[in-house]
Amino acid sequence: MTVIHRLLISNVMEITIFNKTIFALASGVGKSGVAVVRISGPHACDALSMLTRKPLPVPRYASRMRLMEINSDELLDDSIVIYFPSPNSFTGEDVVELHIHGGRSVITGVIDALTSIDDLRFAEPGEFTRRAFENNKFDLTSAEGLADLINSETTAQRRQAQRQMAGELGDLYDGWRDRLMRSIALFEAEIDFSDEDLPDNLFDAVGAEIQKLKVEISCHLNDGHKGQNLRDGLYITIIGPPNSGKSTLLNRLSKRDVSIVSEKAGTTRDILEASLELEGYPIVIADTAGIRETNDEIEREGVSRAQAHAKKSDLKLCVFDGENWPEQDARTLSMMDQNSMIVINKSDLMKEHQTEYIEVSSLTGEGFSSLIQSLTEEVINRCQMSASPVITRARHRESLETCLKGLDRFETATGAELKAEDLRLSARALGKITGKVGVEDILDIIFAEFCIGK
Repeated sequence: MTVIHRLLISNVMEITIFNKTIFALASGVGKSGVAVVRISGPHACDALSMLTRKPLPVPRYASRMRLMEINSDELLDDSIVIYFPSPNSFTGEDVVELHIHGGRSVITGVIDALTSIDDLRFAEPGEFTRRAFENNKFDLTSAEGLADLINSETTAQRRQAQRQMAGELGDLYDGWRDRLMRSIALFEAEIDFSDEDLPDNLFDAVGAEIQKLKVEISCHLNDGHKGQNLRDGLYITIIGPPNSGKSTLLNRLSKRDVSIVSEKAGTTRDILEASLELEGYPIVIADTAGIRETNDEIEREGVSRAQAHAKKSDLKLCVFDGENWPEQDARTLSMMDQNSMIVINKSDLMKEHQTEYIEVSSLTGEGFSSLIQSLTEEVINRCQMSASPVITRARHRESLETCLKGLDRFETATGAELKAEDLRLSARALGKITGKVGVEDILDIIFAEFCIGK
């Protein structure tokens, strides 16, 4: 089979898939007061007529309609139906929403009835949103914003997702791409009309524009990964010698018994995590094995994991034993860097107090308000949204870096053809972020993040 034949078959399959009408439960799985079943595609209206035996309801109005079995007059449910005609719907296709009672028997009956209808099939994860993208209802960054909104757990995550879903990030990248396309057009003019009289300062203006773009994109990349930190949650690792109170510290911060606390050194051997929220910002904080030399094979593995997690964490809480202060554990000191905060535990047993460090007592709770305040300030500094949209995904960053490399090559390239090609590659890298070009290889990855029904 030739490459052309494979491409033709692939295109026919794609057209066939998108000609199919899809349906899914769009609300949460399980018992509820109301459940929503969404239908989208060219046969959505036919399916509704088969369920109701009635004419289509008024578009975009909630209409009370009885849903019946397809092949009998048995009542499935007394429901609310909303019809959204194409193209003014979420997917850009004809869409029907069935708001039914949320009992499992009702949901199963409606889903089974839809399954029995020809030309209908159950939707894949994220397929409703992918169809919206295919029908130009929004770009890829907005689709990712919607996925983030669905998965958001904190106020700050919700706000960032809403801004991205509204198109702030896509508008920024599209604006940069449009400026590149105008510059490309000038070089194309030089290539196609080299024998014509063109303005002498034409390429000087292009060079100045490319310089501006380089500065703007570089500043955008130099964001401290705030958008990704907020989306994923800041990862904090507690490290320190055995019996310094790391496990009690985690339990105090999480307000539950996550770690086993014991006076016996080496109790904690694996990584124990707790998800918290500080002023609307998400963090994941991990307790680790005490850092020390040991002959115990399992504990040695725990120490190795602690060191590995500390290296990849966004922030380290380095806990020292206040009872031994000012003596400091050398192994813990060797793991400290600019992303470390020193916490002296067992402050109630300290003989010499230190104002420059955070002192707490995991036993009594003394000093924890100061620790939480310091942690919150650090988290906000690393995650707080700015007036400008920020990068939220690794693929955005990768494409922006590719774009910047192309602009660097442009400045050293000789000849209009090479310069134009470097600009085209940079514009293509920007287009991949929003979905303007070369996106087939990433569509499945993006939309697989969605739940079924969205």
